[in-house]
Amino acid sequence: MRALVLSDIHANIDALDAVLAATPPHDVVWNLGDLVGYGAAPTAVIQRAREIGTVFVRGNHDRACSGLTDAEHFNPVALSAVRWTQRQLDEEATGWLRAIPRGPIQPDGPQVSCVHGSLLDEDQYVLSTRDAWQQLSHAHARITFFGHTHVQGGFAANAEGEWFQLKPSFNYEDEADSDELDLRGAATYLINPGSAGQPRDRDWRAAFALYDDQEQRVTFHRVPYDVRLAQMRIQRAGLPDVLATRLRTGR
Repeated sequence: MRALVLSDIHANIDALDAVLAATPPHDVVWNLGDLVGYGAAPTAVIQRAREIGTVFVRGNHDRACSGLTDAEHFNPVALSAVRWTQRQLDEEATGWLRAIPRGPIQPDGPQVSCVHGSLLDEDQYVLSTRDAWQQLSHAHARITFFGHTHVQGGFAANAEGEWFQLKPSFNYEDEADSDELDLRGAATYLINPGSAGQPRDRDWRAAFALYDDQEQRVTFHRVPYDVRLAQMRIQRAGLPDVLATRLRTGR
């Protein structure tokens, strides 16, 4: 079984379409949340995501944009995007977002868990080995896929109790690239596929991952997309300019 793992599309239809055009053959799609927020194409992203897969966990922007939770704690830019998104979504799309389950879920049995933020808190950012230690200590699955940070990579712990940060190796040029991670049998993993629609690891290209349970391998991918078109959509929608400019810097 080969799973396409997506996260943090954030209403960027141009990035999502580029990812889907570049994705190798796969059997299922696991979506780790934050389909909406920030970007200018929430309805199109929801429609496309529903066409390609049925496995979802909710993100904090999915909750806020569907009215499940208050967004007053969001920063002003994020709050503005939430309010704008709420006006764009019809009743059916809003109801669908509200129905997305909270993580963790196990889409392929006990070996794999999928969350948005972390196993303990769906809004927690797992950014350091200290954060990861807490998560891996509570992990029941060997592999946990998570999002929320918009940073591709992850963490691992081996049977000897050693901890590692996983960072894909890319050429950082404006072209497609990939990096393979072979999973060791006795290790436990937290793996972030990166953000498809708004990376924050200083690489503007759309990020995703492919998990192969037969080969026991995760392949990290980056693909270029039409950033100028995505920026134009944001500007024409009247969303804050920073949401457009940050797409090109990957920050």
